[in-house]
Amino acid sequence: MPVYDYKCNDHGLFHDLASMNEAALPCACPQCGKLSARVIMIPPDVLAMSPARRQAIAKNEKAVHQPIISSVDSREDLAQRRAHAAAKKGCGCSDNAHPDRSSLRQQAIYLPDGSKVFPSQRPWMISH
Repeated sequence: MPVYDYKCNDHGLFHDLASMNEAALPCACPQCGKLSARVIMIPPDVLAMSPARRQAIAKNEKAVHQPIISSVDSREDLAQRRAHAAAKKGCGCSDNAHPDRSSLRQQAIYLPDGSKVFPSQRPWMISH
């Protein structure tokens, strides 16, 4: 059984064994008996790590499971994709293209009081 970390409001952190089925349930504090929520402890070095280093580690971890295999065909395919991306920027065929780009190009709607709104576009923003 795994050991989980819990935090009592009065007595602080404590650890307890629990089955995986009970992982999301609160645990009684060993000192006062109050139910305490489970907390996820993050090592301080992870919090202080620069975003670039964190991204590099994530990329390396991904590469461990999904190695890039280089062959004549894969290099040719990569060259074609790079040429296409350079020649047709914004064509919408890239992997990171917005799934519904046309909905973002809607016209402004003018209300009777003279203000304008952009339906389904950042409703939290105030227009000028």
